[in-house]
Amino acid sequence: MKIDDSFNKTGPVGVSSTPAKASSSKGAEKAEAVSTASTSDSVKISAQAQALGGSSTFDVKKVNEIKAAIASGTFQVNPEKVANGLIDTVKDLLSSRKG
Repeated sequence: MKIDDSFNKTGPVGVSSTPAKASSSKGAEKAEAVSTASTSDSVKISAQAQALGGSSTFDVKKVNEIKAAIASGTFQVNPEKVANGLIDTVKDLLSSRKG
């Protein structure tokens, strides 16, 4: 397969060899107004999310042990436990949609 190198001969698309000139001072004013405009966003966290956020405690020692086991290649995955956890999660999701 032959590769066409015509792109290298013609130069990049959309690039002008002459510098662009400002068409009017209004355009510059608009650009400045846009760049200096500030916006204010707000976020509200639901009560449910706040309740979940407060209970994010975990066993640092256990996490470090798991990291070390993964790094050394000795971490064993129990596929039955993983499958049961997935099934329980799906059951919870389905039951919450019905209610």
